[in-house]
Amino acid sequence: MNSPSAPPWVPARARIVRQLLTESIVLSITCGVLASSLATPAVRALLAVSPAGLPRVGENGAAVGLDWRIFLFTLGISLFTGILFGLFPPSQPRVSTSTPPSRKQQPLRHRLPPEQNAFSPRHRRSLPRPRSPHRAALLIRTFIALRQVNPGFDPRNVLTLEMSLTGDQFKKTAGVAQVSHDGRERLNAIPGVEISAFTCCLPLEGGYGLPFNIIGRPPAPKSPWTGSGGWMSASPRLLRRLPHPHPAWPRLHRAGHRLVPSVVLINETFGKKFFPKENPVGQQLLIGKGVGPQFTEAARQIVGVVGDIRDGGLNNDPRPLMIVPGSQVTDGMTALNSNIGPMVWLVRTHGDPHPYISAVTSQLRQSSGGFPVARVRPMTQVVGNSTAREDFNMLLLTIFGACALILAAIGIYGLMAYSVQQRTQEMGIRMALGADRSRIRSLVVWHGMRLAIVGVVIGIAAAFGLTRFIASLLFGVKTWDPAVFVTVPIILGLVALLAVWMPATRASRLDPQQALRIE
Repeated sequence: MNSPSAPPWVPARARIVRQLLTESIVLSITCGVLASSLATPAVRALLAVSPAGLPRVGENGAAVGLDWRIFLFTLGISLFTGILFGLFPPSQPRVSTSTPPSRKQQPLRHRLPPEQNAFSPRHRRSLPRPRSPHRAALLIRTFIALRQVNPGFDPRNVLTLEMSLTGDQFKKTAGVAQVSHDGRERLNAIPGVEISAFTCCLPLEGGYGLPFNIIGRPPAPKSPWTGSGGWMSASPRLLRRLPHPHPAWPRLHRAGHRLVPSVVLINETFGKKFFPKENPVGQQLLIGKGVGPQFTEAARQIVGVVGDIRDGGLNNDPRPLMIVPGSQVTDGMTALNSNIGPMVWLVRTHGDPHPYISAVTSQLRQSSGGFPVARVRPMTQVVGNSTAREDFNMLLLTIFGACALILAAIGIYGLMAYSVQQRTQEMGIRMALGADRSRIRSLVVWHGMRLAIVGVVIGIAAAFGLTRFIASLLFGVKTWDPAVFVTVPIILGLVALLAVWMPATRASRLDPQQALRIE
């Protein structure tokens, strides 16, 4: 039984509170269960487009699934959200419908200015969240910048293949050089093949690094070497296909399978770093001295400078690189290479390389004595794989940014539609007193855009501080890129305007007589 001193409206208010709370909890739990049910197919879809080599995902994503702890956490958050927002509306001051409310009795949303109103729990979700769109836009700019990078070679119509040579004869440079020579002779005889070559390291997939000394120059301070750089071996045909800035390409004479004397090519980055004010051609390098007995060799003469190759990926600047002819590699280095990685074949064709795969693999097996060929890929795929992780990150943040944009638009639309409904009588009175429809529409649009502008300004300020956390994911673009910080707010503003315009148009079409009759 109710207390005699209790106001007569308490039981009805309690029933309303229970009803609102029940509706809110049921809606929140339903949304949580629905979101959890969509989690597994969404993860599978992301794994389908994810790059190879993601850690801890297992084979074909077998180690990734719906964790019961995450499921319970999601339901708990849904329940908490339902209780919080179910109790918030009844906590607002009770307003009598028989007399106009005083300022003290006015609902909270009418008393707060737009800046404070934007932070109320009911309206907070109506503000755009530009931080994810800003990050997504920066990664999109990175995606575009990576596509404009020159890798240092033409990847079109090039087929790459790998072959592991095992056996004592292939621990000697002469054995590997013989396979290389026979293989290239067979490949070049295939109709449609323009050129073939072999190397130890495929561009864009990294390689070896070795220290060196420049003959006649003292070593660097606190180091036994002058410097260090990348190292790779390659066949003469590959050397001639590399871009080079000097028209007078040095002619390399062969004696059997070995070039005389010992020579080395360097790239432009090497020349700019270690020979900034002199011609590097004719200088001598002693490579790998003191690293181990496998690297012991005579000094090599620099005979040319080739263009830079992005050997560490499109998103990494070219490093100083030394290129030696494959037939001049020491036996110790050849034995070491055979234990570390396979040799790589590159075959350039006159058209699409895929139809040549069968003929190329057959000729390579015959020339090598039956060794299998693995990882047959077009060079365009290698280029794409080098930026696959960056592309995946861009896709993820683009999805998150699009979701944030859609939620912001839905929130603004819902808030303004609710506001128009609550202010129907007010708008009817304004129209009855002479306000035209365009003025009513402008009133609603300005009310909604004030909230959107506040959200955009807060988001820009937050983005300036938070984008530094994705600096390692960016390439060719600054974290404060002007194009991004101008374009994203404009897009957010246009989306907000569209979300506000529909309730504003509906408000401008109200019939004043019908609006005044609404309780």
